[in-house]
Amino acid sequence: MQTAWPKTWRWSAQEFDEATGLGWFRGKRVELIEGRIVRMPPQLEPHVVGLLLAQSAMRRIFATGFTIRPACPIRLGKRSKPEPDIAVVLGDERDSLRSGAPASPLLVIEISDSTLAYDRGKKAALYARNRIEDYWIVNVADVQVEIHRNPVRDPTHKHGYRYSSIQIHRPPDAISALAAPQARIPVAELLP
Repeated sequence: MQTAWPKTWRWSAQEFDEATGLGWFRGKRVELIEGRIVRMPPQLEPHVVGLLLAQSAMRRIFATGFTIRPACPIRLGKRSKPEPDIAVVLGDERDSLRSGAPASPLLVIEISDSTLAYDRGKKAALYARNRIEDYWIVNVADVQVEIHRNPVRDPTHKHGYRYSSIQIHRPPDAISALAAPQARIPVAELLP
């Protein structure tokens, strides 16, 4: 008799979209990460305020030719559709109707309170593997913004990829996005 081991089902982005369209996840905050459906915790008020502040700051900086996508999916390969708190992408709002969720954001921002370890670990590795050059974590608990840049493959890292440059900024620092280096954002404007 041959032994058989149960196998884990890995969702594709297409299957995830179909299930979402059928209402399987209605009322739930979920995202697809490396073929797994991840249920995200509820957004508490500091998170919501941080999201609104980041959205407002990004709209000022990226006024024309860009779309600011708050808590909307992006497509990273065939098995991941994370929903970062902010994704800045080239083009206008209707572009995704033709091409689907954007795959190459210029900047990704996560507002992090209860998910800090996840945002620094699994999420950072996913963004690094997909060559997101500019990844910011608005760290609500430590009152700082962490800027992750220079994604690299690292077989010694738990998730295989990481950012080789991580800078910590606190008020009264001002920071700039790689896609808009001339625009300075006071860190205090991003913190709830």
